[in-house]
Amino acid sequence: MAASLPKPFEHASASAATYLKLLATALLWGATWIAGRVAVSEASPLAIASWRFLLAALVLGSLLVIREGWRRWSLDEWLTLTALGASGIFLYNVCFLYGMTMIEAGRGALVVALTPALIAASDWLLFGAPMSIGKASGIGLAAFGCLLVVTRGHPYLLIAGEVGLGEWLIIGCAALWAIYTFVGRRGTRSLSPLAMTFGASVTGWLMLTLAALLQGSLFAMTATTWRGWSSIVFLGLFGTALAFTWYAEAVQRIGATRSAAFINLVPVSAVILGAVLLGERPGIAVLTGGALVIAGVFITNRAGARLAAATHSKETTA
Repeated sequence: MAASLPKPFEHASASAATYLKLLATALLWGATWIAGRVAVSEASPLAIASWRFLLAALVLGSLLVIREGWRRWSLDEWLTLTALGASGIFLYNVCFLYGMTMIEAGRGALVVALTPALIAASDWLLFGAPMSIGKASGIGLAAFGCLLVVTRGHPYLLIAGEVGLGEWLIIGCAALWAIYTFVGRRGTRSLSPLAMTFGASVTGWLMLTLAALLQGSLFAMTATTWRGWSSIVFLGLFGTALAFTWYAEAVQRIGATRSAAFINLVPVSAVILGAVLLGERPGIAVLTGGALVIAGVFITNRAGARLAAATHSKETTA
């Protein structure tokens, strides 16, 4: 029988695997902006999202039965899963896919890079997480960078009310993902990451399907080419089934704020892929704003890590 690794090495190995999965998740989510942009050029956003999450739910459900078996969820768990489905699946995809019909994939991803800073600010305001001057400065820098991206380097457009609907929809994505992250943190108390992601996909898919049926677009896919369908398959299998599960595992193991830090890499991969595959060329003001967002989030998380370490040290010595 093979000897087991000492616990410190087991912990280090588990941590390394978690961070590698988060890195892969960020890269996959960067590619979803490109796939989403391609898909919405050929079909209705609601229909795309419905087929995406049907595929994801089938894969996740099969994995769940194989790995964990099947058990009944309590009413409280169903309510949590419904909240996850409404925020991170239904409303997020409405904002994401309709936003992709109006703005470039790379610029949209740069806006969503604000998400970690938004999560850190919400954690402080709503849940009493510690705050420091450094952390607050990082949040402010990220918010200013987001403003530059949204207004293409002309912040006065926000005051003038000239920011477009597409930009507001993508900002909505950031807010909805913050909600999904915090609800997911509650969900992992009693549900595995796989079960939680499956349940959220099912409830979100039901909402998306009903909306697509009411719109009359669910089966209006005759004009969709292989590019559109392959984009939907990528969104369902890799952008959802795999990436959502890995993200939920990371939130459970290393916390919401540290997991969300990896979202910094999403806009980087999205901008590069957008330039290579779609020929997008973000202006210097947009790229500068994106760099400020990423720098602000880095400062936020670094200051947050120091604050958490100081708090833990005080509790240990008390």
